[in-house]
Amino acid sequence: MAVHPALDATRTSGHGAVGPPLAPRLVPTGVHVLGWAGAAGVLGLWWANTTSVVGAAGWFTGAGRITGLLAGYVCAVVVVLMARVPWLDRTVGSDRLARWHAAGGRYAISLVLAHTLLIIWGYALTGHAGPVDETVGLVLHYPEMLGATAAWFLFLLTAVVSARAARRRLSYETWQFLHLATYAAIYLAFGHQLADGADFVGNRTAQALWYAMYLSAAGLVVWFRFLAPVRSARRHRLTVAQVRREGPDVVSVHLTGDRLDELAALPGQFFRWRFLARGLWWTASPYSLSAPPHPRSLRITVKALGSHSAALTRLAPGTRVWAEGPYGALTARNTRADRTLLLAGGIGITPLRALFETLPGDLILIYWARTPADLVLRGELDAIAAARGARVYYSVDEPDGHALPLTAPCLTALVPDLGRRDVYLCGPPGMTRAAGATLREAGVAPRRIHQESFAL
Repeated sequence: MAVHPALDATRTSGHGAVGPPLAPRLVPTGVHVLGWAGAAGVLGLWWANTTSVVGAAGWFTGAGRITGLLAGYVCAVVVVLMARVPWLDRTVGSDRLARWHAAGGRYAISLVLAHTLLIIWGYALTGHAGPVDETVGLVLHYPEMLGATAAWFLFLLTAVVSARAARRRLSYETWQFLHLATYAAIYLAFGHQLADGADFVGNRTAQALWYAMYLSAAGLVVWFRFLAPVRSARRHRLTVAQVRREGPDVVSVHLTGDRLDELAALPGQFFRWRFLARGLWWTASPYSLSAPPHPRSLRITVKALGSHSAALTRLAPGTRVWAEGPYGALTARNTRADRTLLLAGGIGITPLRALFETLPGDLILIYWARTPADLVLRGELDAIAAARGARVYYSVDEPDGHALPLTAPCLTALVPDLGRRDVYLCGPPGMTRAAGATLREAGVAPRRIHQESFAL
């Protein structure tokens, strides 16, 4: 059948509408206000240290100073967005943080390039020199400029590997490794800002504020990306208990540990897992919980899409595991109504399977996969649907003619009250983009559509 209804839907009793707390909804706005206030403060620093702007040389040099200050500020903001602060991740959401991080990176690169060109041009006009001679003079004779030049090339490398065409050709592990070049670039550029920036030379207050901003950003990275995972590993002592095959190239990894309830993980969230096995220990990859967390056990379900995920099929019981998190806002805290639709594509079923078991109210799940064998965890989904009186529909591409169209008429035919439901969405990027557009066409308000990317 193109669509397989496991059971007719019935309203699950005992649960009322659940609305998200007010504070998490205000956090994104507060972060934006804080970010723009910081940018205004940076512009104020330039204004306070600029008496007048005269001639083309003055305009180019002034613009170069402004773009340099803003570039330094945005770099610090990007570092904070890369720090994986759990509170920020849970309230803002990983996909929104990923978008902010990507946008901040593009702004930073653009500002760095603009700063370089404007300063060279302004100084060349002031000194009546050619751009090439001025560039050589700046690099060789100004303090900290050799490091700044190295940082410029690292920023350029980061921009190249971050381009969409290049990103698609890189594995997740390589992408993460190359992205760490951003830290080196920011470190190398920092000394140049204080040594050569006209707004910092002799201005101890500005220097102190700049140091405080960068040290705070660095402290967040060191704590949340390095020290906190070590502390968590020592406290919870996670190990692999079992690896179970669920389908073609798909396994569930069962983990046990101590005091796992202290992690305060919620269904729908994910961790960044570092398996202390040969070839795996050096990278932490994001995988969602595929079952509600238990005080003594956790479970993830992984499809072999790269070298890291493929290696998980060979994990031996007893392998030690470090887990960073939990992360993500794809949880019951987002629900505004007592009825929910879950849309899953492929291995995107993993966080939705945990939510299917635990979300309150009336539930419908629609699950797209390539073949019947790719319908991962189908037995569990059918059992959950039967236990709570929910509906689950399955759609496969093969054999031909057995696919459920991802269109507004089809969804509204299956779910007549679609516009009054919260919708949780997880799957491949193409599927989630198409589903988001379809849901909006069907009249679902954007605030009711919940999805998440784990790219940050």
